[in-house]
Amino acid sequence: MTKTPLDTAHAAMEAAPQEDAARLRFYERLADSELFLLLTREAEGDQVEPELFDLGDARFVLVFDREERLAQFVGQAAPYAALSGRAVTNMLAGQGIGLGVNLEVAPSSTLLPAEAVDWLAGTLGHGPAEAEAQVSEVSAPAGLPEALLTALDTKLATAAGFARCAWLAGAAYADGTRGHLLAFAGAVPGAEDALARAVNEALVFSGIEAGALDVLFLRDSDELAARLARVGLRFDLPEPATPEEAERPAPGSDPDRPPILR
Repeated sequence: MTKTPLDTAHAAMEAAPQEDAARLRFYERLADSELFLLLTREAEGDQVEPELFDLGDARFVLVFDREERLAQFVGQAAPYAALSGRAVTNMLAGQGIGLGVNLEVAPSSTLLPAEAVDWLAGTLGHGPAEAEAQVSEVSAPAGLPEALLTALDTKLATAAGFARCAWLAGAAYADGTRGHLLAFAGAVPGAEDALARAVNEALVFSGIEAGALDVLFLRDSDELAARLARVGLRFDLPEPATPEEAERPAPGSDPDRPPILR
């Protein structure tokens, strides 16, 4: 079976058990992945009833990052719901339920205790803070860790159709402070919060302590956009999926309306 991004991240984590960055990357891939949650019965609207498994004194639900892996584990037709990893963790948070991932059917087979699920849900729930500042100068980005650049590239690849592109650059502000910014062009109206959260998660899961990155949203006519195009590091976001390629609606696909766990 083809190795998945979750398999790759899990292998890197297992190879470096003392490395926090590898562990964070695994959790990030889990949150970004589409997961197939094993249910006791077919979903009814936004309500799903996951199959619960008791292992010792702990309870777990089971998820798989490929439909065929779920089928291989169950061995017969079984009801499931397709959700993002972040929707699954939001659904389970605070309920004392852990997560069994790809159990017995993949190299990424692992059990995450309820404490790990709660930590991931809390980490994903910490959004960026809003602030106002006047950009006075932009320059080529310098001194940024490779881990952050890789994290941004990976994260923005999951934001298909949310914006056309983004520029990463150094910035000086009117109040004398300096830092780095990521400016989006062609953002879809209403996607600003999701994009800002994606950048914030890239910072958090890259393992950079006290990291900060300002996020801007520009019109093509903005003078700053032309300046950034000359000096910034450009990231092109993927084109949105065609109607034929679009994912099917699934219970819990909206992270703001997680399914009811019963």
